[in-house]
Amino acid sequence: MPNTSRFGRLAWLWLTLLVFVLDQATKFYFDNNLTMYQQIEVIPGYFSWTLAYNTGAAFSFLSDAGGWQRWFFTGIAVVVSAVLVVWLKRLKAHETWLAVALALVLGGALGNLVDRVIFGHVVDFILVHRHTTWYFPAFNLADSAITCGAILLALDMFKSGKSAEKSHE
Repeated sequence: MPNTSRFGRLAWLWLTLLVFVLDQATKFYFDNNLTMYQQIEVIPGYFSWTLAYNTGAAFSFLSDAGGWQRWFFTGIAVVVSAVLVVWLKRLKAHETWLAVALALVLGGALGNLVDRVIFGHVVDFILVHRHTTWYFPAFNLADSAITCGAILLALDMFKSGKSAEKSHE
């Protein structure tokens, strides 16, 4: 068993690896089995598989910026990933939920980073919608992991804040 004071919560990198592998495998599958914007309804009127490429960030932010955004978002992902690994290493043994959150965000960030570097875009394939009247922007497993990790980070902040309040009472 690794010395947790020396390695922090780096053991949670197995979750990062799992997210990364599942993300890349699903992107590979959909990229090779669907044509652009083709939809396969899973839950008619609400959930479909599709294929879309995003050259921007969340919600296609800066997707039409002319190409420089590829390297800008790549740089951000590299810096954020390094910060997350250092943060994981510095966590204490009792900070399990925070470690899970960071591992999820890191796995998602690395999954989208690889897409950006190799293809110049992120492969998206999950489409949530309400019939043909409303569509949430297409996303992927990496985006889902980042979102779940961010929610866990926020919950951990509130939990930590309440713990701090109780210790000051």
